[in-house]
Amino acid sequence: MTKVSMTVNGKSVSGNVEGRTLLSAFLREDLKLTGTHVGCDTSQCGACVVHVNGEAVKACTMLAGEADGADVTTIEGMANDDGSLNAIQQAFQDHHGLQCGFCTPGMVMSAASLLKDNPKPSEGEIREYLEGNICRCTGYHNIVKAIMAASGQDVSAIAAE
Repeated sequence: MTKVSMTVNGKSVSGNVEGRTLLSAFLREDLKLTGTHVGCDTSQCGACVVHVNGEAVKACTMLAGEADGADVTTIEGMANDDGSLNAIQQAFQDHHGLQCGFCTPGMVMSAASLLKDNPKPSEGEIREYLEGNICRCTGYHNIVKAIMAASGQDVSAIAAE
């Protein structure tokens, strides 16, 4: 067992993990932060996206030990300080960017990373950025609208699919 310490959603945490423990397992099982979903265990679906030191990472591909000393943000840490939804989360709700909700945490985390790097992405840029995230319910149309709305752009120009 190895001791790991990190900051998760602004709080210092630590725990003992086996060398093979994935960050997703540490977050879900040890810290009980179950918003980080595991859909495939092969880095294909993007449901487990978290931010590590400000960068989007698929938590099922990173060992917990690799995050030792890191600053990690999960979907649980995305809300505003008063507990209300942040702009991206609110846009997903307002524009029906979710159905079953399984992919939503990873989509929101990926969207936050995209908007940090590209505050006004085009529809095409959003679709390209989300290629590493799978949604089996929505067809992505409303997810794209939600991300554009969160960036402050007019979504009326997005053609229905």
